[in-house]
Amino acid sequence: MAIKYFYLLVFIVLASDKVVAKRHSSTPKLRKSDFSEDFIFGAATSAYQVEGAAHEDGRGPSIWDTFSEKYPEKIKDGSNGSIADDSYHLYKEDVGLLHQIGFNAYRFSISWSRILPRGNLKGGINQAGIDYYNNLINELLSKGIKPFATIFHWDTPQDLEDAYGGFRGAEIVNDFRDYADICFKNFGDRVKHWMTLNEPLTVVQQGYVAGVMAPGRCSQFTNPNCTGGNGATEPYIVGHNLILAHGEAVKVYRKKYKASQKGQVGIALNAGWNLPYTESAEDRLAAARAMAFTFDYFMEPLVTGKYPIDLFTWISTMDVRDILRNRLTGSGIY
Repeated sequence: MAIKYFYLLVFIVLASDKVVAKRHSSTPKLRKSDFSEDFIFGAATSAYQVEGAAHEDGRGPSIWDTFSEKYPEKIKDGSNGSIADDSYHLYKEDVGLLHQIGFNAYRFSISWSRILPRGNLKGGINQAGIDYYNNLINELLSKGIKPFATIFHWDTPQDLEDAYGGFRGAEIVNDFRDYADICFKNFGDRVKHWMTLNEPLTVVQQGYVAGVMAPGRCSQFTNPNCTGGNGATEPYIVGHNLILAHGEAVKVYRKKYKASQKGQVGIALNAGWNLPYTESAEDRLAAARAMAFTFDYFMEPLVTGKYPIDLFTWISTMDVRDILRNRLTGSGIY
């Protein structure tokens, strides 16, 4: 059984209307037939967490390979994704489990460095990586399972991190565009549901503020075990480049593929919901600021082409303000 860690989109296992978990008699019984026919039941994974084969078939290293293998003390149990659940070799068994459970969708992420080992076109395209995802997609479809593909789930190619700081560098916007283009070209005839980025807020907060996820950057006063960084500037620079990268990928899809492939492209945003502790003006403003720095941070540019005013107002670092001052119109993000 290869799949151990599933982030369930909907954790309702209803293989049969006759199978109902034991529960209190006053609790209404919930059956699959209670949902509309177009309701999607699915499961989700990320490439680094399940694929394994980290050093096989031409795949290049990612920042998560470096983070977990070079700094095992930063992982709770010292493990890494070199083997993981070995889904790279056991994908047929995994798809069989999805089918057995009764899911009709599977969200998986594509490993950037499995497609582009060095992160960009100059480093060459890895055909073995393309073949793997083609085989996975075809296996899903053969079982009646819709593929939902995430283009980036936190595993920036290590070569790009070494070359210009990964998402700290403006160069990554074009490299991500090229990578997304390859994905659309090779898989878009069958994949009709795309997510450009998974949880960019987590990338910013955990990778560049707290420093507890790859690439483990933050200010020393935040976490003395950081591998470097500046929590006052880097999170905003990284967030800005993530948004622009999303926009470039969307532009490519709309311009080159949407008319023929007829798919959808979106983004997976995450944020906690903040309510004021009391109805006082101060508490309401505090809750609004919390939303501005989490959900609105990414959603507002996608809707209006601008950053939320609270985000801009409360950032005191001038070079960051200069970045955020620029309108995002024309980037394809909304």
